[in-house]
Amino acid sequence: MERKTPFHDFHKVFDAKLVPFAGYIMPIQYKGVNFEHNHVRNHVGVFDVSHMAQILVSGVKAFDLVQYITTNDISNLVDGKVQYSCMLNENGGVLDDLLVYRFSANSYMLVVNAANTEKDFNWICSHNNMDVDIINVTQERGLLAVQGPTSSLLLQRFTDINLKNIPYYNFQVGQFAGCEGVVVSNTGYTGSGGFELYFKKEFAEIIWSKIFSTSEFVEPVGLAARDTLRLEMGYCLYGNDLSEEITPLEAGLSWIVKMNKNFIGKDVLIKQMENGLNRCLIGFVLEEKGVPRKDYEIFNINNVKIGIVTSGTMSPSLRKGLGMGYVIKSESNIDNFIFISIRGKKIKAKIVKRPFYEI
Repeated sequence: MERKTPFHDFHKVFDAKLVPFAGYIMPIQYKGVNFEHNHVRNHVGVFDVSHMAQILVSGVKAFDLVQYITTNDISNLVDGKVQYSCMLNENGGVLDDLLVYRFSANSYMLVVNAANTEKDFNWICSHNNMDVDIINVTQERGLLAVQGPTSSLLLQRFTDINLKNIPYYNFQVGQFAGCEGVVVSNTGYTGSGGFELYFKKEFAEIIWSKIFSTSEFVEPVGLAARDTLRLEMGYCLYGNDLSEEITPLEAGLSWIVKMNKNFIGKDVLIKQMENGLNRCLIGFVLEEKGVPRKDYEIFNINNVKIGIVTSGTMSPSLRKGLGMGYVIKSESNIDNFIFISIRGKKIKAKIVKRPFYEI
């Protein structure tokens, strides 16, 4: 049976189309994908992302455990800082991508993908030979992403925290809408700026109601627009562009892999660096009409199959079909022409740099 987030009743009030997603009943859209997408790009939208799992890791050896199970270097973190990272299996494949929040030298929060919650939690626990406390607090919490260029204007009226003093990928803990202990984080998955709010689920009704009680031009946004927004920025989605069969080097995430420390799967990545990559993730834009979708085949100009699409959509901002996919490394050069097989037709596309959309 699917779980409900603390905002389930609000989604029904806003006439959301609700669907099962990662073990939850989640809003896929409200007024329509294009409307919601453009609203976030131009104004402010609110996403219920309470399905994302929040795992607290604390104890004297918490630093050592998180440092070992993630690829990025958490010694670069200070209190109040966030880091994008990933966890690998022994074969170097991506178990999950995640955010690491540092509350103190002995206290961290890992925010992982909803569909991977159980897998991730068990994986972390299986490597805990350091007497570290690991608690999944997801069911006790709510999480809203408030995104868009006017998001700080909207949120500032409900908190004494000066949002201008929170740099990108930093957070503060304080009062929001009269609720204590709210984590206000300058992070998001849209590329249009904004914040994510973490709080006890008993505060969910107060916080949602306050945000939507204003005269600001604010709209609820569903998971469908969340996907088109992240795709325009070229952000990876686990289960599409990342998996246990894909290494972070192949995914273009070498910037979150720090080889100056020890972590699970490091040996495989060293060999990959020495031998070179066989495939890599590319971004492409269609030169003709069409909508690329996951698992569509990619061909080169000689009609030889060179890869597969992992994410694709019709971009609401650019009004073009675009996507990402894995191709043979030698075929991955920027400005190369490729062909996406869409319903039996080969549609011409061009490999481009990401992000597709520039703010």
